[in-house]
Amino acid sequence: MKSNPVELNNSTLHYFVMSHIVEHGYAPKIDSIAQHFSVSSSDTIAALKALEDYHGVVLHPKSSEVWVMHPFSTAPTGFWIESNNGSWWGNCAWCSLGAAALLGCDLTITSTLGGEAKQIRVEIIDGQIKNENLFIHFPIPMVNAWDNVTYTCSKMLIFDSEAEVDSWCKRHDTNKGDVQPLNKIWEFSKVWYGSHLSPNWTKWSVEEAKEIFQRFELHHAVWQMPSQAGRF
Repeated sequence: MKSNPVELNNSTLHYFVMSHIVEHGYAPKIDSIAQHFSVSSSDTIAALKALEDYHGVVLHPKSSEVWVMHPFSTAPTGFWIESNNGSWWGNCAWCSLGAAALLGCDLTITSTLGGEAKQIRVEIIDGQIKNENLFIHFPIPMVNAWDNVTYTCSKMLIFDSEAEVDSWCKRHDTNKGDVQPLNKIWEFSKVWYGSHLSPNWTKWSVEEAKEIFQRFELHHAVWQMPSQAGRF
């Protein structure tokens, strides 16, 4: 007897795509998603676009295939995550730590300081970051993060000092935002991305996001959000 098809909604679609990325290192195609949920390709595309409106995925604008499902990217980025179980691209420094939290295994994150020439390898062993004195720069206000989320992620980079952030901002004519220690964002990422592999995943609301920011003492103006309904 054929089992009943899985209901297609934001949570089940997110879980299927995220699980596939974690297991295989890439996202399922529209046809594979349609087959899993026993729906048409047009219904699948409509569901993916609804999930995108919900800020649960970023789609290729022409094909509607999955491009980004935070914290993972399906296209090359400046953050390469590698473990004995597989390898993935992270969208940014924050996302890469979130991916590490979801994967829950020993791994390395390879990137470059400030997206420039000097390569850096962040080792996470037994849940602990082995590199000390590294920082993440957050130049884009969270209230504007989804105006162009791929661009926002491209600017969240690793540095070895706040002085280097200052120099980088001057060199690239970029406004300085918040600078946080890597280890603090590692703990923050565990909470922020902790439910992203849950079958019952829902996107953080704006108010939930604000509470998490406060919990981790992220008080810089970059993290300030107006009180409003809806999802982050």
